Amino acid sequence: MRLLLVEDDDHVAAALSAILARHGFEVVHARNGEEALQAFLPTDKAPFGVVLLDLGLPDQDGYEVCGKIRKRTSTPVIMVTARADVRSRIHGLNLGADDYVTKPYDTGELLARIHAVSRRTATEDAAAPGEDALRLGSVHIELPTRQVSVDGETVQLTRKEFDLLALLAQRPGVVFRREQIISEVWRTSWEGTGRTLEVHVASLRSKLRMPALIETVRGVGYRLVAPAA
Repeated sequence: MRLLLVEDDDHVAAALSAILARHGFEVVHARNGEEALQAFLPTDKAPFGVVLLDLGLPDQDGYEVCGKIRKRTSTPVIMVTARADVRSRIHGLNLGADDYVTKPYDTGELLARIHAVSRRTATEDAAAPGEDALRLGSVHIELPTRQVSVDGETVQLTRKEFDLLALLAQRPGVVFRREQIISEVWRTSWEGTGRTLEVHVASLRSKLRMPALIETVRGVGYRLVAPAA
């Protein structure tokens, strides 16, 4: 996923960019509001999946930049700032921000919030009329009926296997952390559930007859590699 990081402090941006890159993000760094807005000009590159927007920018107030971004695109915006008062949060959300993270923050929490707004966007897109299915090469996932087929042949999955596949398929190529998957699919914490996740991933690879469909990202989690049509 391409991510736009709007941050005027180069040291902060470099450290955060390195962390995001390790989790599968392609980071574009904008140092001020004008660079952020320029990043949304037409291009042949993939659109941004998320914007991390610092409010303390040197040329424009971050709130103003958020409003301009929202007029141009529906890309999820997470405000990242030291302004922790409720009034500031409400103002940011009213301008169209999807979430609000205060400094100092835990990077694990920030990653979770990035994935959360991405999932909400994917869910809204999937819920649109006529968009009740996901097709990834020869793999066809029917969301309302919870049916999966490969090359037209139905594959019988358990409830958790389907939930796991549907979660990964929402964002092909994006790394989902183990903790995040456990929270979303099993509705519990990571402790003691890691082996269960590994078993379900192995079962999916076997049932779909695609060992390379779900890639293990060592030390982080899993991502779905979309097969060729």
